[in-house]
Amino acid sequence: MEKKIIFVVIVCLTTCKTVYSSQEIIQTMSINYMKGLDTCKSELNLPDVVDIEFAQFWREDYIISNRLTGCAIVCLSSKLDLLEPDGSLHHGNAADFAKKHGADEAMAQQLIDILHQCEQQYPDKMDACLYALQVCNCFKTQIHKLNWAPDVELIVGEVLAEI
Repeated sequence: MEKKIIFVVIVCLTTCKTVYSSQEIIQTMSINYMKGLDTCKSELNLPDVVDIEFAQFWREDYIISNRLTGCAIVCLSSKLDLLEPDGSLHHGNAADFAKKHGADEAMAQQLIDILHQCEQQYPDKMDACLYALQVCNCFKTQIHKLNWAPDVELIVGEVLAEI
């Protein structure tokens, strides 16, 4: 009996895929999304206040309001091929980005659906930077409703550790 249990444990440990929580996946996605921030800041000559807004992004009571942060979001999203030419989300590439960072098919689709719903709430894309702010604030609100928002301190700590 004991040998059977040990065998089952060994088989499970060698074949079972690690399952991450939604918060961990969003955290990983956020950290990897922000990796190009310094490049975008340099290219667009953005002030350091953008760093502060990114550091505060996942705080539930914080609303991103600086237009320049929206410009950084557009830049980052473009570098990751997450945008269509009209500035809307490229669903396929966004789903691939989510899956690359641990989301399964269902979670990736749910993230795309949330972003698509947020895009529909703000049809005016005349100012790409303000549009990005509106969509991101909407997305963040929906992620908090699902209790998927990552711990802000963990994200800041990981980002600082990479510097």
